[in-house]
Amino acid sequence: QVVLVESGGGLVQFGGSLRLSCTASGAVDSDATLAWYRQGPGKQLELVASVTGSGTRNYADSVKGRFTVTRDSAKNSLSLQMSSLKPEDTAVYSCRYISSRSSSWGRGTQVTVSS
Repeated sequence: QVVLVESGGGLVQFGGSLRLSCTASGAVDSDATLAWYRQGPGKQLELVASVTGSGTRNYADSVKGRFTVTRDSAKNSLSLQMSSLKPEDTAVYSCRYISSRSSSWGRGTQVTVSS
């Protein structure tokens, strides 16, 4: 069982920046994919960004050029640097772990962007 803990959410103004962090503990597979998802009010769950075990990054079109996802395999951590934030980025951001053996979700952290 892999446990994920997120941190770094909060309230930020339009155009501001915020950094989210996710730390995985437990039986972490080095080839697992780590990802950030978000769900805004009244919206469906959306994949924001992910990093595979080999380091391949993937971003949602809505965040390309504004968000940067970074993985530190030595620390089993995943971070999301968010810039040029917009009100539509307001959501609960959750970390996800996916491997051939198991998958886990973090509890999520709230990001609110004021206009």
